[in-house]
Amino acid sequence: MSGQARAVNMGKSTGNMMRDSALGLVPETLDHYMGLNRTIWEDGPLRPADIELARLRNARKVNCVFCKSVRYDIAKADGLSEDKVAMIEDDFRGSDLSERDKLILAFTDQYLNDPAGIGEELKEALRTEFTSQELVHLSMVVAHFSGFSRCAVSLGGMPTQLPIMEMSVP
Repeated sequence: MSGQARAVNMGKSTGNMMRDSALGLVPETLDHYMGLNRTIWEDGPLRPADIELARLRNARKVNCVFCKSVRYDIAKADGLSEDKVAMIEDDFRGSDLSERDKLILAFTDQYLNDPAGIGEELKEALRTEFTSQELVHLSMVVAHFSGFSRCAVSLGGMPTQLPIMEMSVP
C-alpha cells in the first residue's frame, strides 16, 4: 500500500501502538495529541458510538489501514457493533443505519471532501438532529481523526490489511 516507511521508530517497545509507531519519535507532540484524543472521546457531547462512526468513516475515506482495523472499547460498550461498522460503506444512505448515523457519515464525507460546500438540505437535517454543541464536537472529531490518519498514511510503511483489534482510549 504505502511502500517503504518514511519514518520508523526503532526505540524500545512500550506496548502502546501509537508510541511504538513513528509518532513516538516526537513524544512531546504525541503526548498532547493523546490528551486531546482522550478529551474528544470522554468530554464532549457526542456518544462514543457516534464518534466511532465518524472516525471509521474517515479511516475508510483516507484509507488508513491502522485506523480501519481499530475498534475503541468505549464505542463498543456504547453499542457499536460490527454489523453497524459493515454499513459504513459508500452506499450507507440505503442501509439500515439510523438517520442520525447516516447524518454523521454524510457530514464526515462533506467535511473531508468540501467543508465549505455543505448544501442547505444537509445543513437543515444536521440542525434538526444535532445540537450546536454536538455539531462543533463532530467537526472537531473529524478534523482530529483526519489529521492523525493522514499523518499515519503519509509516513508510509502501512500493511495492506490488519485484523480487527480492540483498544482503549490512550
